[in-house]
Amino acid sequence: MGRAFECRRRAKETRWAAMSKLFPKLARSITIAAKNGGPEVDSNAPLRVAIQNAKAANLPKDKIEAAISRASGSDATDITEVAYEAKGPHGSLFFVECATDNTNRSVGNLKVILGKNGGDIAPSGSLIFMFERKAVIEFPVPEGKEMDEIELELIDAGLEELMVDEDTVTVIGDYTAFNTLTEAIEGMGIEIGTSGLERIPTQPIELNEAQLEEVQSLIDKIEEDDDVQTLFTNLA
Repeated sequence: MGRAFECRRRAKETRWAAMSKLFPKLARSITIAAKNGGPEVDSNAPLRVAIQNAKAANLPKDKIEAAISRASGSDATDITEVAYEAKGPHGSLFFVECATDNTNRSVGNLKVILGKNGGDIAPSGSLIFMFERKAVIEFPVPEGKEMDEIELELIDAGLEELMVDEDTVTVIGDYTAFNTLTEAIEGMGIEIGTSGLERIPTQPIELNEAQLEEVQSLIDKIEEDDDVQTLFTNLA
């Protein structure tokens, strides 16, 4: 297993635990993608990705359709995607991605949460070098296909790491290779489960049990905010 895979797997285990929070976030991603690129899945790759991720999390079909329709409504007009960088206790670092109709509210809420839990907002761009932005794509282990052949095919499309964990294949490449990787995978007749752009720490940190519990408590509080879509950390 590669370092990037291990970091991502541990982070994923703590992300979006509550289904009541997950579904609205997935629906909002669909609405934003449809608003920015139109409602046609074939011509809108981000929308296709958002729908794939929603289906993988069992978001009902009617909610997916409603999220697409909402893109043309007035409630989607002012939704903005914005990322904030932050520092937490014990050397923890965060990239917090939000989808919001009020950036002042979003950053204000984040500052309050951080301030009450030993953290603070970091200047924009100050943590860029601490994370690598990667394209991460998952799909079930395909029947009747050799993994060596899949790997060779994807190298030309920008593959950096390929891992098999039980029944799931994880493909990682530079963020600029996201489209070529997804197209290559779909071109082999493989249905993608989940995919997206993720931030993987370049220098992941190890914490003891007490420190990890404190940082995890802060992560949970941040992710409970309705404007927060995704959070990435430098925890190992």
